[in-house]
Amino acid sequence: MKNMKTHYSRSHANRGAKLEMLVEMTNNQYRNAWLADIRKVPTPVKILKTEGNKVSGHLDTATWVDYNGIYEGHSIIFDAKETKLKRFPLKNISPHQYQTLKSWHRHGAVAFLLVAFWLEGKNEPEIYVLRFEQLAEAYEHQETGRGSKSISLDFFRENCIRVKSGNGYVVDYLAALNIEAKVKEG
Repeated sequence: MKNMKTHYSRSHANRGAKLEMLVEMTNNQYRNAWLADIRKVPTPVKILKTEGNKVSGHLDTATWVDYNGIYEGHSIIFDAKETKLKRFPLKNISPHQYQTLKSWHRHGAVAFLLVAFWLEGKNEPEIYVLRFEQLAEAYEHQETGRGSKSISLDFFRENCIRVKSGNGYVVDYLAALNIEAKVKEG
């Protein structure tokens, strides 16, 4: 077997960077206003070697999602995803990420995806909250071969809450969650 090298892909490494920057700005605004405390989960690093102050390693496979925290006494957990397509490919969610969202949802957390569509010719993305229940239906159908391997932008437009700037927040996703209504319902 030949010695295989891993090549650095700048486009792959920066995938999701625009949305994550907007979410980080918003999370800082939420914290400063004492509205919520939601934090980015650091990407795990596998340390290979240490020599004095030098550490060598590589990014490990993420087994968690991007964000978790608390809002009005409710656990929040979500992942931020981006696409330039008019559909959201379900392969963008790893099985570990899906299982984490599923577990937290079953234990009462507000679990969801924040999905940004960066469409050609548009300066701003269309950002939507895809609740776990909606994700689960699509994800499980595609896993069994009974459904599509992606969710169309039209589905998001017709069935999901669009996230916009508002109330002084860059990407006011908490307003789109409508947690009070969810709590009262069940």
